[in-house]
Amino acid sequence: MTQPPTPARRRRILEPGSYGEFLRVGAILRKETTGGLLLMVAALLAVVLANSPLADGYFAVRDTPVGFDPWHLRLTIGHWAADGLLAVFFFLVGLELKHEFVAGDLRDPARASVPMVAAAAGVAVPALIYAAINLANPTSLGGWAIPAATDIAFAVAVLALIGTHLPAALRVFLLTLAVVDDLIAILIIALFYTAEVHLTPLLLFVLPVAGYACLVQRFPAFFATRRWAPWLILLPLGFVAWAFLHASGIHATIAGVVLGFTVPVLRKDGRDGPGLARTFEHLYRPLSTGIAVPVFAFFSAGVAVGGLGGLAHAIGTPVALGIIGGLVLGKPLGIVTATFIMTRFTRASLDASLRWIDLAGVGLLAGIGFTVSLLVGELSFGLGSPYNDAAKVGVLVASVVAALAAAVVLVPRNRRYRRLALAEVADADADGVPDAFDTAPDDPRRA
Repeated sequence: MTQPPTPARRRRILEPGSYGEFLRVGAILRKETTGGLLLMVAALLAVVLANSPLADGYFAVRDTPVGFDPWHLRLTIGHWAADGLLAVFFFLVGLELKHEFVAGDLRDPARASVPMVAAAAGVAVPALIYAAINLANPTSLGGWAIPAATDIAFAVAVLALIGTHLPAALRVFLLTLAVVDDLIAILIIALFYTAEVHLTPLLLFVLPVAGYACLVQRFPAFFATRRWAPWLILLPLGFVAWAFLHASGIHATIAGVVLGFTVPVLRKDGRDGPGLARTFEHLYRPLSTGIAVPVFAFFSAGVAVGGLGGLAHAIGTPVALGIIGGLVLGKPLGIVTATFIMTRFTRASLDASLRWIDLAGVGLLAGIGFTVSLLVGELSFGLGSPYNDAAKVGVLVASVVAALAAAVVLVPRNRRYRRLALAEVADADADGVPDAFDTAPDDPRRA
């Protein structure tokens, strides 16, 4: 008698991944928490100074030109922060993207499909909301990409304040969302915010990038074991690449992403242990989270609102309303709806340990847009533009509202998160791997 076919197991969305990925993501988020707190302090200080008797001095420092004009590198301090220091941040984004695609969860198409689709929807829906509100004004419509990206450092810092027991799968999901929409934001900046491309410096940009790639690919052990070598050899080479890309007309922060993609993730000698990308991540993250991003926030977040009346007026502008609507409503709507659709039209279901309200809380956290949103606002309207000032107000207000809304959802769930967190670290069989990650002995996720 023919046996009926065994029904295929439905794939679970947001189920626990590999234990190694769990530990790696946890370490990243702990570092991002510190960076997010510094980011908050820098932004708050900028807003206070911009609305104090010291405002003229603050804006004078921000707009002071520094650099060498014959090389087209005489920029204001504010531009140096946005174009130069943020290249370090984007270098780490490039490292993280490459790791995810080479050795992380994004290398598995089945596992990667949900966060990638959710991130894409989390970019598209906010952009559509912004465009709908600003459709009548072609100038303000140019800021459609401002509510596109999630600030992972800011979001994680808020998460650390409202509850530390978010399940590992949701933390990985939040990080993956942020990484993927950073990638989308990078593509948007490269494609839509490049007015004119100068071919000669763009071709010259290839030379230092090729030299950088050759060095890190051929001599990874040298740069991993000699702490001075990346600073004295690779950093100057990276600056030359940055300068050529800046001269080409393409936003220079893209150089950081390109250089990050050249760094090998896996060890060349086949041994266990972190590759050069992980070494560089440990080396440069303090520079990014401790200096580059807070300094950028300090010079970019300062906006003179003119008291409560001026603040209310700025919030009521189409630019600010579009950003607030896009981040606070569009982000969670796009992320949750896309994930829900994936469970209905594919062989997938939400992990049994989670609820849709949990995913809604993550969607609200993803609505905290700051670093890349402020950068895109400057690219859209320029420093000193009234539209850019309204965009800054919109980003700041949206981030605060999104954080408070996430707290309303997640704080009552904290007790449940605590129980799940205890289950994640329980190791009843004392095999060194928490029971939540126990799989078949030959399952590669056990590694």
